[in-house]
Parts: sequence; structure tokens; C-alpha cells
Amino acid sequence: MERLKRKEKCQLTEKFLQFGEGNFLRGFVDWMIDRLNKEADFDGGVVVVQPLAQGLIPMINEQDGLYTLYLRGLQDGQKVEETRVVDCITRGINPFENTDEFFECASNPELRYIISNTTEAGIEYKPNQNPDDFAGLTFPGRLTLFMKRRFDNKLPGFLLLPCELIDKNGDELKACVLKYAKDFGYGDDFIKWVEEENYFTNTLVDRIVTGYPRDTASEMEKEYGYLDNIIDTAEIFHLWVIQGDKKYAEELPFDKIGLNVLWTDDVTPYKKRKVRILNGAHTMMVLAAHLAGLETVKEAMDDELVFNFMKTGVFDEIIPTLDLPKDELIQFANDVIERFQNPFIKHYLLSIALNSVSKYQVRVLPSVLEYIKENNKEPKCLVFSLAALIAFYRTDAANDNPDVMGFMKTASVDNILSKEEYWGTDLSMLKDSINGYLKSIEEKGIRAAMEEVVNG
Repeated sequence: MERLKRKEKCQLTEKFLQFGEGNFLRGFVDWMIDRLNKEADFDGGVVVVQPLAQGLIPMINEQDGLYTLYLRGLQDGQKVEETRVVDCITRGINPFENTDEFFECASNPELRYIISNTTEAGIEYKPNQNPDDFAGLTFPGRLTLFMKRRFDNKLPGFLLLPCELIDKNGDELKACVLKYAKDFGYGDDFIKWVEEENYFTNTLVDRIVTGYPRDTASEMEKEYGYLDNIIDTAEIFHLWVIQGDKKYAEELPFDKIGLNVLWTDDVTPYKKRKVRILNGAHTMMVLAAHLAGLETVKEAMDDELVFNFMKTGVFDEIIPTLDLPKDELIQFANDVIERFQNPFIKHYLLSIALNSVSKYQVRVLPSVLEYIKENNKEPKCLVFSLAALIAFYRTDAANDNPDVMGFMKTASVDNILSKEEYWGTDLSMLKDSINGYLKSIEEKGIRAAMEEVVNG
């Protein structure tokens, strides 16, 4: 079989500069751009820049930027599988080897958008950086150099769409660029240009991208009839929430072709929705499910008791504490359940259980506290999930900071609940319930204890 290659030179106009060549951006943003090109004649080519010295750029260029994306999951209860060759990437650049080619992009007047996904640690400011040491700079440092070239070329600024999973990712990236501009001595005119001619958006991205299918790649290549070293796989569900002026929604009309892209004045409620419902459902469910002898999220969803426990927690205890329209929250929760039921993804409970103490504090505890405040009673399933967490940490399956595991394994319930360092507050008011649930788990078993909570 031949390698996946273009039959003719790519004619797309290079409008996007993308820092990050990994599975997520190729299975999320590039898929959207490819659809925009094909369904709305957008004519947007993507230049992909490798953010680290080692990466996938050689394989991307070997295939002329082409790759196969395989989407699979449940949609309205039905299995859906979709395959497409994504061809919006015009070329890839390793800036550590081809620095001049990277900076030449700054002189392209058609370049309009900058996308990034450089991991949560990528948007970072470090003092005393040397602008002459390209390899030693952080991503925002290299971006500052690139934007300075753009400024020197007297060209318009950019619309920046960072996808890193940190709060206010656009605000943080802008703050780093401005600090580097000052550190590098680029002057007030450049700083003014950054602030006035560039638009940094805060975004929230949501799609499970499972990446290269090692177990089935050879079978897929036989089916497609070509070799592809960078096949990407992802779930069907996708959501991109962008905080910014809605005029840009007309410029990037993703919603006009049916993509789940929302422009909003504030991304915070959507982030809260994702953390509380999707992540919260994971964290409240997985430890009890593991204690019940299950291994994967799909198995938990197929288990009637565990499913009802999770569903009760989400719909009766989490959703009432959130301030978005209830129909939106219910739809999102139903989408989450369908995603958890995806037969194509094997998501192990113990993988999700990593660092569960800190996850509980961020993902579940705010719902507990707000529920108590609003209803003057405890949310039974969410509080029970804390008891299951304590029971889980008394086993050898826990995986966390050694100090956390040591404390949680031996400390009394009173000492655990009063550990404000872990919870951000004193949870001693829950001790009667937690002690009761733990006693039930120890004497009757996790399933009987959970059934009492769900049906009691």
C-alpha cells in the first residue's frame, strides 16, 4: 500500500498558525477547520508548529499534512462511526530546526488566527528569559518574538484561540506576552499594538480524543487502502466555548455548519458546568464503582445500581446548584451519560481515581456545599461518595501523593473531615453521615450501602 499523500499541491490560503501538532488539536480544531473549508468554502490553511524539539512534524510533512480522523460513539442512543481525511494542514514546521521558516510566517498578510495547545504547563511566564535563546524560551516567549516580527512588518494583529486547559487561558497568555514584551525591551509602541490590535479569547474545549489506534491501525489501513502513521480517533461529542466579541462568530462561522461552537460573554458558567457535571460525575461514581468490583466507566454505566447512583447525584443534587438554564444543563448531562456509555472507549476507573482527594475538592465538594446552603440538608449521593472515597483510600488501590495516601489510610473520620488543607474548609458537619455510610459499607458491603442511599 502507498502512503497517504496529496495528488496535487495544496491551494489553501494559510490563515491559521497552530502551536501544537498532537492528537487533540488534530481531532478537534483541525477537524472543525476542515469542515469549514469543505462546507462553507472558508479556504483556511493551517501551518502547524511543533512546540517541543521532538514531535510529529516529520510524519505530518511526509503525508503532506493529510491524516485520517475516525470519530466513534453514541448519538441519540445509536452507534455512530464517521471517517474523513482531514486536509486543512498545509505544512508543519519544527521551529527548532527551521527557525527562519517559522518567522517568515509573520510576514504573511493572510495569517489571521493563532491556535495553541501546549499542555496546561505551556502558558507560563519565566523571568530572565533570553530572547536570543529560542530553544530555551517558553511558548509565550516564542509567541512574543513572532508577534514582534509581525509588528515590525507593519501587519495587522491576530485573533488568538488558546486551547490549554487552564482558567482564563487567553488572559493568561496575553499577560505572559506583555511581560515578555517588557522584559525584552520591545517598547511602548509594540505593547500598545499587542493590546489594541490582537484579540485574546478565553476558551473551553471538550472532546475525548483517543489518538492513534495502536490495536486496530493495521486493520484500518487495509480497509482504507493506504498507509497512515498519524491516524487519529475521537468521540463524536464536541464542544468549544469561546469568550469573546460575537462579531468573530461571523468571521469563523462554525455554528453555521452545525458545529457545537458557542461564543459567549463569559466562559465561566460553561467551565463550571463541565467540572461539576462531567468531572463531578466521574469523581462521585468511580470509587464506589471500583469498590463494587467494576473496572471501566462503560461497565459502571451498564451496572443498574451504579448508573442510578450516578444519575441521582447528577440530576437531583448537582444540577440544582448550577445557574445555567435547566434545559441546557439537562441536555448536557444526558450528553455526558451518552459519552460515558461510549462502547469504543475503554476508560479505566483507576485512571480516573488518580489524586481523588484534590479532585473531590474541586469537582464535587462545591456542589455539596451549595446544595446544603440552598436546601438545608445534605445531598445523599454526593456525601456517600465522600465516604466511598475514604473507604477506597483505606485500600491499596489508591494512587495519590504519598503523604495524602498515608494520612487517608490511617486517620480517623474526624481528622479527615477537619483537614482543611485537603478540603479548603472544615467538613466536620458531615461526620455523622460519613460514619454511618462507612459503617454500612463495612458491615453490608458497598452495593447494599449504595442501594440504601439510592432507594432510601
